[in-house]
Amino acid sequence: MVVGVVRILRTFVKRSPLIGGAGALVLGMLMWGGFNWSLEITNTEDFCVSCHAMRDYVFKEYKQTIHYNNRTGVRASCPDCHVPREWIHKVIRKVQASNELYHWALGSIDSPQAFEAKRGALAAQVWRGTEATRSRECRNCHDIEFMAKAKQAKPAQVMHELAERWNYTCIDCHKGIAHSLPRDFDASKIMDTLHDRFESEKIECRRCHVDMVKPPPGQGW
Repeated sequence: MVVGVVRILRTFVKRSPLIGGAGALVLGMLMWGGFNWSLEITNTEDFCVSCHAMRDYVFKEYKQTIHYNNRTGVRASCPDCHVPREWIHKVIRKVQASNELYHWALGSIDSPQAFEAKRGALAAQVWRGTEATRSRECRNCHDIEFMAKAKQAKPAQVMHELAERWNYTCIDCHKGIAHSLPRDFDASKIMDTLHDRFESEKIECRRCHVDMVKPPPGQGW
C-alpha cells in the first residue's frame, strides 16, 4: 500500500510539481501526526490500567499513596513517573515497552502469586532505569535546588542537605514511594550504609534523632 502511494506521488510530482509537493507535505503531516497521536494515546493513565496486571496490583497500591491523593490535589500519574517527557527518550521508552506488551500477550502475570514472584525483578528493573537517568522523571516535579529546606522536618532537611553533598538523587533513598516494596527488600542495608557514612563523616546522630540525649564526653553515642 505504501509503495502504491509513493508511486502515485511520484507521478503527481512529475506532472505537477506544485500539487505533488503539496500532497507529499500533507501525507508527511498525517503520518507524523498519527505517530505522535499513537505515542500520546499510550501515554495516559487509562491506557496503563487497561492491563489487568497493572489495574489489579500496582495501581491499587499507588491509589493509597500521596502521589495519588493529597491535600494540594496535585497528582503524579503513571506516565509522569514512568515515561520521559523529552521526545527522544519517550520514543526509546516506548520501544522498550514492546517487551511488556509481549509478556502481556503471553499472560506471564496471571495471578497475584505470579505478580509477587516477579515483583522483586520488576522493581529492580525500574530502579536501575531510574538510577541511570538520575531520577529524571522525579526531578520533573521535585528539584532539590528549589526546596525550601528550612520548612521541612529536621530529618528531611538533614537528608536533603547530605544528598546534595553526596550527589544522591531521589531513587537512592525513596524506593517504594508509590508501590509496595518486594518482600525480600532489606531496608536495613541502606540504613547501615548511611549510618556508616554518618560515622565516618562525624555527623551527629541528633541531627536526625532529635530526642537523643547526648552522652558525657568520651563515652560515644
